[in-house]
Amino acid sequence: MGRIASITRRAFLLGASVVAGGVVFGYWQYKRPYDNPLKDGLGEGELALTPYIRIDQSGVTIITPRAEMGQGVHTTLAALVAEELDVAWDAIRVAHGPASKAYYNGAVLEEGAGFAPTDTSPMAERMRAFMHVPAKLMGFQITGGSSSVADAYQKMRVAGAAAREVMLEAAANKLDVAKASLTTEDGHVIAADGTRLSYVELAPLAGDIEPPANPKLKPRSRWRYLGKSMPRIDMVGKSTGTATFAIDVRLPGMLHATVKMNPKLGGGLARYNDTAARAMPGVKQIVPLNGGVAVVATNTWYAFQAAEAIEFEWAAAPYPADTDGHFAAVAAAFEGDHDSRMRDDGDVEEALASGDVISAEYRVPYLAHATMEPLNAAALLKDGKLQVWAGNQAPTQVVVEAQNIIGLEEKDITVHTMLMGGGFGRRAEMDFIKHAIHVAKAMEGTPVSVTWSREEDMTHDGYRPLGIGRFRAKVENGVPSALDIAVACPSVIESQMGRLDINIPGPDATIAQATWEQPYDIPNYRSTGYRAKALLPVSSWRSVGASQNGFYHESAMDEIAHAAGVDPVEMRLKLISHVPSRKVIEAVAEMSGWGSALPAGHGRGIAFVMAFGVPVAEVIEVAYADGAIRILKAFAAVDVGLALDPRNVEAQVQSGINFGLSAAMTGEITVADGRVEQTNFDTYDGIRIHQAPEITVRILENGDRIRGIGEPGTPPAAPALANAIFAATGQRIRELPLAKHIDFA
Repeated sequence: MGRIASITRRAFLLGASVVAGGVVFGYWQYKRPYDNPLKDGLGEGELALTPYIRIDQSGVTIITPRAEMGQGVHTTLAALVAEELDVAWDAIRVAHGPASKAYYNGAVLEEGAGFAPTDTSPMAERMRAFMHVPAKLMGFQITGGSSSVADAYQKMRVAGAAAREVMLEAAANKLDVAKASLTTEDGHVIAADGTRLSYVELAPLAGDIEPPANPKLKPRSRWRYLGKSMPRIDMVGKSTGTATFAIDVRLPGMLHATVKMNPKLGGGLARYNDTAARAMPGVKQIVPLNGGVAVVATNTWYAFQAAEAIEFEWAAAPYPADTDGHFAAVAAAFEGDHDSRMRDDGDVEEALASGDVISAEYRVPYLAHATMEPLNAAALLKDGKLQVWAGNQAPTQVVVEAQNIIGLEEKDITVHTMLMGGGFGRRAEMDFIKHAIHVAKAMEGTPVSVTWSREEDMTHDGYRPLGIGRFRAKVENGVPSALDIAVACPSVIESQMGRLDINIPGPDATIAQATWEQPYDIPNYRSTGYRAKALLPVSSWRSVGASQNGFYHESAMDEIAHAAGVDPVEMRLKLISHVPSRKVIEAVAEMSGWGSALPAGHGRGIAFVMAFGVPVAEVIEVAYADGAIRILKAFAAVDVGLALDPRNVEAQVQSGINFGLSAAMTGEITVADGRVEQTNFDTYDGIRIHQAPEITVRILENGDRIRGIGEPGTPPAAPALANAIFAATGQRIRELPLAKHIDFA
């Protein structure tokens, strides 16, 4: 009851934060749809029946309003509409569409409902549904939290089906026949006598027909596109180099800029001398920013060179000067009140008061997002209107930031959301876009493209927080009878939402994410999250809290299994009754040949993490020779409930594993003299092609609902690798990156 009360309180607090933000309330307001943003500026014969479909004389365009950053979301979301609308795959066009509250993401807040994904009780389902209310009232259009597919699955199919019904009715009116006598095929309505009317020619006749609110959807048995691997919408452009990213935007008269900000993050700028820079070739203007400057020049290289010529006096950083100080601050958090206790089953203290108790402490460092495409954005302020071109994960927030900086009305701001060369949460931040808007304001009438140097990007991130995880456990009869896990780190929500001027009171669910909601049936089980004081700016990093907590939790489970003298796979199966979770563990054990003999010096490690509701089990196989570890193979079994595009799911899992292995092996951001020490890929290394393992993925569909897969493949990678190293060498490594303790071949 206590947990339900705390959950309800959290939901109430979230609702209260919406009140405090001045959002309109009431059931009527919640049910009222947002205006269709595609209706602005429609030409003769053009039709936009829903926010997801535009039909003009050149064909059908499907709006996929989530950011495409390589995860294939434009392909999968387009298939949802195309399936129900009944259009030919090779005839559709896909666009991200405008920034609009009509594209709010309701599913992204479900993770904060406070119930384990395995909890399908009426209370849990009601709370998840309730989370859609503040999501809609805020109208926050965001790509993140592996929520895109889950959010779109119903609403985009309904959009396609409703539009198809309108086309049928328009054709019935034109042909003066019964609607029921008509069928559709590849973007045409077909009459009983064989007459074919294209959606394009019907569009001018359909504008006054109201789409049905609850059209009938196709049964799965009739799906043409869903459940199959579709050709990627973005593949040709990216393969041929013709795809346009924000960094490719060129406009007549465009100037180019870069920024130079205080490397002691948040410290501000005391003074600077730009005399030499102003005299350098190509330099047009130097624009003061909060905490630094922007240098505007005729090309990016000139801007980079001039930025280095400016003499700065930076103010001090508001956090400890070195990494040891940051870890000390995190360790101190364990001495204060906890931020959350989402699980407290049995009596942990009594259970651990006697007998042999095993315990350990784990540590993880800060991590950078390190997207391959450097941060950049372009902007133009002209004639009272602002345009912004940026790869971004939150376009409606871009509008808010632009209003704050320039004071324009929402209708005068256009956001062009571009393809992204990597996001991983970094492009949900607004700093690089705000800089471009500030420069556009200073250079009114001139388009400006602002590009960060790699060094500026690496040293001014919102980092994955460093943290500490501690566990205590007792084993009885080959399984843990008690597990007490406590984690501490700075709050991502406090830091990230604070930069957006959004206050979300209550505990931060990301601090303890993937410790309390794991489906292990341990009679005495406690998960506690401690919030460390704010240090470096921290942000959402692929899989957020699950990335570090999965390492703590699944390393602990491996330690427990070895302390009990039992097989790690068998122990997990004894502890888990949740069927989808059991099946991914069984599948990955079978795939990897778990239990079969290995050559000397080889080892396998398993990890299981349920993140964003997706149970994922991974096995890593390594070989230890000549003092170095070589990663040989990786196996993963995942359950997304329903795999809309299996090849895309597989690619996301492979990507997540390599991303997680890369961070586990070498990823580390450290601080000295208040500055981030790593400045480029020579000091922030990643997994190399020859180190990347052969990866085999199996997709299961036993879950009770559809889930996203952009992030869940990452958390098990680090513990599976560390557990494999232990199996091969007997060396238990409790600190990342692993390369601090062992070499990799």
